[in-house]
Order: sequence, then C-alpha cells, then structure tokens
Amino acid sequence: MDTTAPQFDNRLLTLLPGDPESGPRRREVLGAAWSPVMPTPVAAPVLLAWSPEVAAMLGFDPAQVDDEGFAQVFAGNALYAGMQPWAANYGGHQFGHWAGQLGDGRAISLGELIGADGRHWELQLKGAGPTPYSRGADGRAVLRSSIREFLCSEAMHHLGVPTTRALSLVGTGEDVVRDMFYDGHPRAEPGAIVCRVSPSFLRFGSFELPASRGETALLKQMVDACIARDFPELKGQGEALYGDWFAQIAVRTAEMIAHWMRVGFVHGVMNTDNLSVLGVTLDYGPYGWVEDFDPDWTPNTTDAQGRRYRFGTQPQVAYWNLSRLAQALSPLFADVQPLQAGLAAYQATFVACTRRDVAAKLGLAAADDADLQLFQRWQQLMQDGGMDMTLTWRALMRIDANTPDAGVLAEVFYDPERQHAVQEPLQQWLQDYAARLRADPLSAPERFAKMGAANPLYVLRNWLAQEAIDRAEQGDLGGVHALQDVLRDPYTERPGLEHYAGKRPAWADNRAGCSMLSCSS
Repeated sequence: MDTTAPQFDNRLLTLLPGDPESGPRRREVLGAAWSPVMPTPVAAPVLLAWSPEVAAMLGFDPAQVDDEGFAQVFAGNALYAGMQPWAANYGGHQFGHWAGQLGDGRAISLGELIGADGRHWELQLKGAGPTPYSRGADGRAVLRSSIREFLCSEAMHHLGVPTTRALSLVGTGEDVVRDMFYDGHPRAEPGAIVCRVSPSFLRFGSFELPASRGETALLKQMVDACIARDFPELKGQGEALYGDWFAQIAVRTAEMIAHWMRVGFVHGVMNTDNLSVLGVTLDYGPYGWVEDFDPDWTPNTTDAQGRRYRFGTQPQVAYWNLSRLAQALSPLFADVQPLQAGLAAYQATFVACTRRDVAAKLGLAAADDADLQLFQRWQQLMQDGGMDMTLTWRALMRIDANTPDAGVLAEVFYDPERQHAVQEPLQQWLQDYAARLRADPLSAPERFAKMGAANPLYVLRNWLAQEAIDRAEQGDLGGVHALQDVLRDPYTERPGLEHYAGKRPAWADNRAGCSMLSCSS
C-alpha cells in the first residue's frame, strides 16, 4: 500500500500537555488538552466521495486518492508516516447549561498536515471509533449524517461562509445501530466516516473546561498555544496580547454569523463546544436552510420546545457564547476591560456586516438606517406570506425599478391564502423599493451583479440532501455527486438544474431528515 503523503507537523501535541494514558477507556482527563487514541479499524472501507479542491489544497493528487491506501487511511485502518492520532479534551455549555467534560467523542484527529501552499491543516476523522470522551457511545457515525456533513462543509465554502472543509467520505462496510429520534425505535444503518479539515478544531469549550476546573496554568498554556499556532499575526505580550486575541475571535465569530444570516443557514446546535475560535462553521449536525421564511424556525427536534437556537436568535446566542468564553478567560486578566472590548467588537462587527449584507442583498451601493427598516419590512412580508427565502431574494433581482411588478414573485409562495393576504402590502413595499433603487447610484447591471453575488440560488435544502441519502443507502452515490457539483457554484443559474432551485415539495413537509432532524449520527 502506498502510504506516502505530505509532511506532518503536529504542533498541538508539542505545545500542549497530553493525557499520560492512551486508548479509548472512558475516563475523566485532568490537566491535559488531548488524549492519544487510535482509530478503530473497519471491515471494508470504500471511498464514496471526495473533494478535488480540498485534496489539491492538501497536496494529494488524483492518483493518490485513487490508490486503495487512501481509503484505508481515511477509514482509520492505516496511517501515513507522521500521523499521531489524538482526541481533544474540552467542555461546553449545552442548551445554556454547563455540561462539564465533553471532548471528541466520535472524532479522532490524525495529524497536522503541511499543505501544498505551506499552510497547516488538521485532519480529523468523524466516526472513527470510541475515545476516552465517548461517554458510553460507540464513536461511530452513520451514512446519512456523514453525507450531510460532507456536502455541507463544501457547500458552505462555496457560498463564501467560513467553514471547516471535507476531504473524503468513506463507507465502512459495517452497520451502526441508531435511534434517530431517541423514541425507542433503533435500527441498523450503514456506517461512514468523514475526514474534515481545518487549521484548528479548538473551540470555546476548549478553554472553558480548564477554567471550570481551576487549571489556570493549563488555560494559559492553551491560550499561548492557540495564539502561536492559529493567530501568528498577533504581536505583543501578556494581557494586551490576550485581549487582542479575544477580540479577533469575537470579530471572526460576528463575520461568520452574519454570513449564516445572509444565506439562511441555521446551525441547530450552537453549544459552546460547537463554536470554533477561528470563526469557522464547525460540527454539522441538525442544521438546515430556512425555506418558508420564519425567524423562529429550528431544524433540531431536541430544541423544538425552547427554540434556543432558532434562526433569528443566532446572533444573540453567539454573543452569549462569547460571554461564556470571556468568563473562562477572566483568570488571565487583572481587569476585564479588554474582554468587554472584545464583546463590543462583536456587536460593532455584526452591525457593520449586516449593513454590508443588507446593501448587497437589496442591490444598493450602501445601506443607511432607512434601508435597514426597508429590509425589516421585507423580512416581515416574507414571514407573513410564507415566502421561500432563497427564491424570494433571487426573484427580487428581476424587479424593474421603473415598473415594479409583484408577478416576478408568484412562484415563491407555499400557501395561496397567505400569498393573497400580503398582496397589498407587498405591492406597496415594491413601490418603495423601486423608488429607493431609482435614487441609488448603482446601474441596473451593477445592482444585478451585486445581488447575484450575495443571494445564492442553490443551497443544501434538507430535502435535497435527503434525496441523495435515500439513493446512497441503496448503493447509488449519484445523488451525492450531483449535489456536490451543483453546490460548487451556488450563485450562477444554470439550465437543467431547476430541480435544485425548487421549493420544498409536499412529500418533504413532514419527512424525517427534511422537516425534522436530531443530533443522532
């Protein structure tokens, strides 16, 4: 087997203390940031899908990917020279409550690879078997959730949303038993493993756990290691450096959340252990895209009662999570002012990003307070009318500023009664919008181009993912590959792809995996 690969430089393991015990025995791990653990081999690994863009970024050529050794490594059956597998130790607030030690329960990092451009990339297998942090679970993942993670990682990147990436999707040849909705109906499902890729998988919870235990020396070590490895551009020392670092986390988080809101993405489980300190979207579980516009919508059945992580509250939740991180970091500061400044930077950045995105989505040179009010009126109309968010914004691109016609929006509604109820205020809004466009310095072609770059046409709707999953579970990966291809260019309308730009079909209204998802994977 060819096990050659680009060079590995596992800086995290050299910068931070590790668990003296190796292996997957479940345990509380004190005074350590990671535990050495090997992936558990699987019966019959087969490469189901891969990202040529990520492979090239990492320095793998197509011949290496085609080699059977590639599937062996990214199923956890073999290692390239230089790989040193580990699982990370972290805690987190889950649904607003401190959960204590959590850690990588079904993820195992293989190593930090030096990519084709010299950048460092951590390669992590999700579903590679038990770790010390599995808390009684099997550490495996099923095909349906693995397809969703693989596709969404790459879809988000091409949307322009900061995200972890996905290199490969490997079938294991083994079944995994899961109770999808935790309702006493377990079933065997095909297993799979995703290799996800990021410069770092450190999370807010990585710093919360040592702080919660009073391990201040370890907390400081972790901050120093994170800055050295992931924020080398930051200079200075002591509290000033730490304050700049926290502010950078806050700014990056604000930019990420603004992109979520721009494209209609709902993460579904914004626990502090699921937010990256790099400001990249992390951990694709019960996510979804808003279809008939509703700020209160969440795809996560676990959150169905409280709706803590619904679409409209994501900016506030991110601020709350940053506040928990600030609290964890406070032992490193004599004065909390730098942490307060970081939280203020989040708010200022999110406001600035929102103005930028409102201008882009509406096709304006810039957005003032009156434009924000126009945008809010539009969102209320979308909600009242039950209009498809993605298709409504694309239809708005076709509005003539001289003779605005609501007819271009005829196909974006789900319910004729709600459509009828908003006709009068909708026409009034279009008149106001057209007047605003006539006063704007952008030409019609400039406006169309600006809107077209901010408002995607093809997004990973849950029902599209479910169609691909249904085929894949029958052995047909054609749906996964087709979706992967469509989502590489989400802003350009292309003939023959009308199916991927359609409203949610009736069959998906109450279908598991479409209208409702759980954390089960």
